[in-house]
Amino acid sequence: MTQLTFPPGFVWGAATAAYQIEGAWNEDGRGESIWDRFTHTPGKIADGSTGDVACDHYHRWQEDVEHMAALGLKSYRFSIAWPRILPTGAPPINEKGLDFYRRLIAALNERGIIPNVTLYHWDLPQALEDRGGWANRDTALRFAEYAALLFRRLGADVPLWVTHNEPFIQTFYGYGTGEYAPGRRDPRVMLSVAHHLLLSHGLAVQAFRAEFPSGPAGEAPCPQIGIVLILWPHHPASQRPWDLRASRFADGATNRLFLEPLFRGRYPEDVLRHFARRGIRPAIRPGDLQVINVPIDFLGLNTYSRLVTRFDPLDLIGGARQAASSGPTTAMGWEIYPPCIIETLRQARAYTSVPLYITENGAAFDDAVAPDGGVHDDARVAYLREHIAMAHRAIQEGIDLRGYYVWTLLDNFEWSHGFSKRFGLLYTDYASRRRIWKRSAHWYREVISRNGLEV
Repeated sequence: MTQLTFPPGFVWGAATAAYQIEGAWNEDGRGESIWDRFTHTPGKIADGSTGDVACDHYHRWQEDVEHMAALGLKSYRFSIAWPRILPTGAPPINEKGLDFYRRLIAALNERGIIPNVTLYHWDLPQALEDRGGWANRDTALRFAEYAALLFRRLGADVPLWVTHNEPFIQTFYGYGTGEYAPGRRDPRVMLSVAHHLLLSHGLAVQAFRAEFPSGPAGEAPCPQIGIVLILWPHHPASQRPWDLRASRFADGATNRLFLEPLFRGRYPEDVLRHFARRGIRPAIRPGDLQVINVPIDFLGLNTYSRLVTRFDPLDLIGGARQAASSGPTTAMGWEIYPPCIIETLRQARAYTSVPLYITENGAAFDDAVAPDGGVHDDARVAYLREHIAMAHRAIQEGIDLRGYYVWTLLDNFEWSHGFSKRFGLLYTDYASRRRIWKRSAHWYREVISRNGLEV
């Protein structure tokens, strides 16, 4: 066995999202979100469930913080539900919602667990969706107001702020295919949605800088702000020209469409041309790209697998389809491909020199409670070990990787899959909402304690 030791101060964390765990969907003044409306629409969720109760974290947050402390987490990444703070997406403020997050943040800080707070993890207030949602430029302005409010009221107690989680997912699955909330199937607006999400990010960063100016000579302030992108390494199914082109487009639509405006102040020309031929164009105004390109302090990366792409003439938007995996997969059907970690980090490093974090990495398996009362998720332990080893290799290459967050802390509402997929370190008994440590949780606690792992 070889011991892989990480740099001093490496941040070991776990991540969650508000709608997936909180529940209390209509309590203490919280407004309706697009996910409330979506899940309450028959046929949208695989098992017919909703996030109305989810893991009941809203009422059990103190118990969950104790689990985090027992795990030894150095950081906890979570999101704030916009409709819990601003029920209609704009003032007045719901003080009870703000108090919930204030108490959670205080409890984390008391235990030495760094709060890593995401402003938007897909739960747009339904009132804003009714006015056009992210296809409407005004939503970006409302987001900037919401962000400024949170920076003012909570900002000093949160070392790490994230504007958006995975804008690609909201763009393509929320407004293109309709598989995720708000469930719109309108490819014509996709690029405008992506643009407004990125514009709102830039406006939020500007609001953050107004609240927390940078230090001398551009030194990053504390707290710091960044964005989280999901990046998929793309491989062609073959070396045939049409498969190579399909893979290049898939990389452009999922990865470069967000990396290039954020770090180069432009959209990838090949992607814009491809969509323009289909009548799909972003609504860009003068000065927008300068706002989007505003400097950030770090970049978060979510990565789970790779995409092997083949040309498909029947796909009218991209001409690309994901090829079936030939190797082992998780319960999501995703190929287990540990090099996704290092390939994602290398692609990000080609665009920026800011510090990087793996803000989500994990796997769903068909976990069950054994007769001895334990959850023996050896497949997840193997998955995490292999992927964390790749993170260590990236650091050895000289990549400035500052932390790694497991997705996710506990089994939860997995979006359109409902409760049918389990990603957690902690098993959630959905009948009682009791949490049970899986073998992977005990293993991860040892990794954190050692600041490394044996391979």
